[in-house]
Amino acid sequence: MAGRSTEPVRHWLIQARIDRGFTYPQLAKEVGVTQQAIFWWERGKRTPKPKLAKRIASILGLDWTKFYEQKE
Repeated sequence: MAGRSTEPVRHWLIQARIDRGFTYPQLAKEVGVTQQAIFWWERGKRTPKPKLAKRIASILGLDWTKFYEQKE
């Protein structure tokens, strides 16, 4: 559909946040970013820089390189 983003929602990131019991405000505070940053990363609209990706991955128990995997 015209005007719509083709970026995929990062369900794996949303699920990891929920599984670890974090809300947007809690995770944002832990990572040191805004709630909006968490929202955009989860929606696939933006990608964190490697330093932040590593921090998020450490907090949520993820592989930080998942943020940079090729889209299908």
